[in-house]
Amino acid sequence: MSWIQKLHETYELCAGLPLFSSNPLLPISHTTQQAHIEIVIDGSGNFRRASVVSKEDQTTLIPCTEESGGRAGSKPKNHPLCDKLQYVAGDYRELGGEVTVGFAKEEEEPHRSYLKDLEAWGASPDGHLKLAAILTYVRKKHVVHDLVRERLLPLDSQGKLLKKWDGDKKDVPAIFKVIPAGSSPEDAFIRWHVEIANDPEPAIWKDKEIMDAWIRYYASQQTKHGLCMVTGNETILAEQHPAKLRNAGDKAKLISSNDTSGYTFRGRFIDAVQACGVGFVVTQQAHKALQWLLDFERRQAFRNGNQVIVAWAVSGKSLPDLFNNSAQMFGLESREEDVAPAYQGDAGQAFAVRLKRYIAGYRTRLGPTDAIVVMALDSATPGRMAITYYRELTGSEFLERIQLWHESCAWHQNFGKNLKFVGVPSPRDITEAAYGRQVEGKSGEKLRKATVERLLPCIIDGRPIPRDIVESTVRSAVNRPGLEKWEWEKNLGIACALFRGHHKQRSYEMALELDRTSRDYLFGRLLAVAERIEDMALYLAKENRGTSAAKLMQRFADHPYSTWRTIELSLAPYKTRLRSRSPGFLVNMEKLLDGIICTFRGQDFMSEARLSGEFLLGYHCQRQALWPKSESTNAEETTETQTDQGE
Repeated sequence: MSWIQKLHETYELCAGLPLFSSNPLLPISHTTQQAHIEIVIDGSGNFRRASVVSKEDQTTLIPCTEESGGRAGSKPKNHPLCDKLQYVAGDYRELGGEVTVGFAKEEEEPHRSYLKDLEAWGASPDGHLKLAAILTYVRKKHVVHDLVRERLLPLDSQGKLLKKWDGDKKDVPAIFKVIPAGSSPEDAFIRWHVEIANDPEPAIWKDKEIMDAWIRYYASQQTKHGLCMVTGNETILAEQHPAKLRNAGDKAKLISSNDTSGYTFRGRFIDAVQACGVGFVVTQQAHKALQWLLDFERRQAFRNGNQVIVAWAVSGKSLPDLFNNSAQMFGLESREEDVAPAYQGDAGQAFAVRLKRYIAGYRTRLGPTDAIVVMALDSATPGRMAITYYRELTGSEFLERIQLWHESCAWHQNFGKNLKFVGVPSPRDITEAAYGRQVEGKSGEKLRKATVERLLPCIIDGRPIPRDIVESTVRSAVNRPGLEKWEWEKNLGIACALFRGHHKQRSYEMALELDRTSRDYLFGRLLAVAERIEDMALYLAKENRGTSAAKLMQRFADHPYSTWRTIELSLAPYKTRLRSRSPGFLVNMEKLLDGIICTFRGQDFMSEARLSGEFLLGYHCQRQALWPKSESTNAEETTETQTDQGE
């Protein structure tokens, strides 16, 4: 029960803080709904007016019970104050309204249940003037007639409620524009607006007095007492636990024991409380805190279909985002001067300095012993949710893991014309690079989830990157002819980053390592030089097409020695062209080729063994070293630069 304890502590520490005033935690025994119609009445319960709620203003905070907060099944429980039209309106059936929420018998009509609960609350010591006004109006059983008179609910030719609009789209009634697609106006959700003289807040969903009155009343109705396994105290226990954790339509629950006829808890326990007894206030606060953390507008959670992963500090302090690439983490995507830094020999050092300053900034705000929690949630069925990953760390541990991930996997990344940076790709980028179009759409959701779940321990626990993911990104980068140039450049940087991170012990540098004599690294350098020679010849001839080295990269990775002979022979006409146009450049490139070949040890050069991802590192570094200036530089400047590099 550690997770629910941490969420409970988060609620206790963060609720009411000015820091979160723009996005506060919800009060317990409340939930949010999308309202479609707003009815305005006076303090005596007389109808004044009504209006359709715009989509931008639909989110409404309403009181709820344990049953209504996660209502489902054949007989859903009503909310105590605001609800759908068929609950609120006593005259609902008079104009052809059909009950669609599962009640079959007339005595179980949803309006009767709603009115009964509203009367019980109104008669209690925790009643309210506005509550009495709403009760008076509802008892008149004139809600639907008032809305029809206000032309909010259209009627068909028989004088019954219109369920579907088949007319001209230009004349579509306002209610059809705001209700969910496929719904009818009968499913419209009603919220109340009570205008009383000298009352500063007529909107029911914003009135704190009404909220507090409901919390007191509902707590007084709880009768089930027992031991709370979270706090260790005797208290009022929850009989049901909230849903709607990931979104407003989410029915999956983390704690559920409503199956008394199956084997949810039977066999070891007599009743559900023995299996999992949680205090009513504790579970309400914990689930409200989780909803708050998963709120998309807070950008606190990573979402991938039904999978959500959230990291937070129990104290409410801000954390670096686990799932951002380095450019997003540093905020470089919105800063033109930083997005495309020129290649420098000390790029790795510059990145390390920036990363250390970034982490140091968080260390000044986040204490070394502050509690940090990382939790992943997913659901296999619509009604059950599971915690697929859970870790508790201290502030210092969390920041160390983030720093280690970004240091060990850092590489030169090229995500397109406007985004080039040194750093780490995000898990989403890695998944797309590894599996390409396989992860697109709903069909690839399982693969996306599985890959992100496998990468999460690499970031948080410092585990090695799975070898098959590394190999998949390498294969994607090697399969150059099947990709657009920008996509291949992106995959190349990601493959190099993962290979470097997977082999931390080899201490690969981000700059060209002239003293690294491993076979795969040297073959990668050879390929880069051959490509540069042909590139220069094509540039001088003003030809725009792919090089032989690019076309044969896949084959080169599988059969390096024999493919190199093919590539070297194909360079002959380009060398002839360069001898007359840029002899200095050619001389230096040939010297560089000879020097690399002479560095091979023993029979390594003639071996046909398949190349590992290390050859991409050698290729990328050698290519970067040969292009110290922009490709837009004129031929004369480029040639001069290459001559200097060769020397």
